Amino acid sequence: MASPVQRSPSSIRVVEPLLMRGVLILAQAALIALASAPAHSQTQAETRQQLLQQVESGQPGRLRDAVSLGEKATAQWPQDAQIRHYLGLAYFKTGDLQRAKDQLARALDLNPKDSDTHFDLALVLLSQQDNVAAADQLEAALKLAPSNPLAHVLLGRAYLNSNRSVQAIGEFKAALRLDPSLRLGHYHLGFAYSSLGRNEEAIAEYKTELQRSGENPEVLYELGRSLLESGKHEEAITYLQRASELAPQNFDVWYNLGKAQVLAERVTPAEASLRKAIALKPGDPSPHYQLARALEKSGKTEEARAERARFAELKKAQPATAGMATARDQ
Repeated sequence: MASPVQRSPSSIRVVEPLLMRGVLILAQAALIALASAPAHSQTQAETRQQLLQQVESGQPGRLRDAVSLGEKATAQWPQDAQIRHYLGLAYFKTGDLQRAKDQLARALDLNPKDSDTHFDLALVLLSQQDNVAAADQLEAALKLAPSNPLAHVLLGRAYLNSNRSVQAIGEFKAALRLDPSLRLGHYHLGFAYSSLGRNEEAIAEYKTELQRSGENPEVLYELGRSLLESGKHEEAITYLQRASELAPQNFDVWYNLGKAQVLAERVTPAEASLRKAIALKPGDPSPHYQLARALEKSGKTEEARAERARFAELKKAQPATAGMATARDQ
């Protein structure tokens, strides 16, 4: 009988490390597989919850994760309206407006009675400046949830931007009835009044907003502009001056401040204000016209003539639909 083969200690020392190396490689591969795989297969409800958390985080990395998760989830559960809604929000927050619009519209096809989806689709449409379509969605949202003050505000803005100022006033008033402390609610209402030339009502609303919300450069500016249009030049200067301190890069603030100062016979500060407006927006003809008036009042005839010539040159260079500069009351 042949004797069993005996392994020498030296051969054992060679074989054992090779075996151990193989075990380690297999263990590492298993750990990598475990790390890359989910702890368990997520349910539909768990996926919704994770997607919502990622969207609500607002963090760029997590929003990208939300897009990836949402795209996979809609492929797996194509009839889930909530998942499509959340994917639409993820697209919206990452700036992909068209995909956001498509997903939210599909979510509404699946569940047309969800007011939040109507509201969020309206946000996308407002971002695309499609005010008429946004108004349709907000009207639908308010039929389903009439006590949403923000929806009333946004509907008012959509109406205002599509030249339906009277309807806008109704929506802003509805929002304030629901929430009297609504931030900028009185500002929006004042802006709607101003768009109709109802400056006294606008002034009252802007002042109420300042009392409730504190100084805001946009509210100060609109209040000053309404006072200016009402012929209250000295009072207009007070608010426009403060707006210029809070928003020194705002061309319209400096232009209207300079115009108010010209009308109030404060020609020296008017020159300074209008020159700041020109520096901020050299191609706009309007401040050159007002500066010419200020210089004339100061007896600076030659400088005034040069500013009038510059005004005429810039005015001629602009097409009739050039916007605020040509539409503005000089």
